[in-house]
Amino acid sequence: MIPFVVLIVLILAPLIWLTDKGPVFYNAMRAGKGYTPFRMYKLRSMYVNSPDLKNPDGSTYNDDNDSRVTPIGRILRKTSLDELPQIFNVLLGQMSFIGPRPKLYIEGWLNDETDASILNSFSVKPGITGYAQAFFRNSITQEEKFKWDSYYADNVSFALDIKILWQTVKSVIARKNINTVQSTEDK
Repeated sequence: MIPFVVLIVLILAPLIWLTDKGPVFYNAMRAGKGYTPFRMYKLRSMYVNSPDLKNPDGSTYNDDNDSRVTPIGRILRKTSLDELPQIFNVLLGQMSFIGPRPKLYIEGWLNDETDASILNSFSVKPGITGYAQAFFRNSITQEEKFKWDSYYADNVSFALDIKILWQTVKSVIARKNINTVQSTEDK
């Protein structure tokens, strides 16, 4: 698995750099199990110094025609190849293959009044793919993602992981729900 990931990164790295001369990797602070911060690795899909746009619910903004995304970045996102470096997060023990997608780490965000489903979603390691990611990708709100992440945390099993893995493959191949704003051809 590691040689495959390294080979793909070696092929994609020059394309990313040539499109927009900057770092090949995007490293972001994310919240892991127990809301412990860690640096998550991805291949960079946006132009350097792009503004950080959020949806009203706080989730990351995505759109088919997002001008912040590089041409190679569009391909990386549609194929989910930008997620491949997270294999290294798995090897470091910060993530698993399947679990809730890592959320942004914001110091002091969790408190005594935090909803139980949000707290529960941090009771397992985040994953490269997860229930909400596989079945809905970016088509649901942040609140709904936490609900499904909590469902996963309460129902972790080998059978559920296989179901999520299979649905992830189908979702990536179909390229549905990639963006929070869908193109007119998806409607």
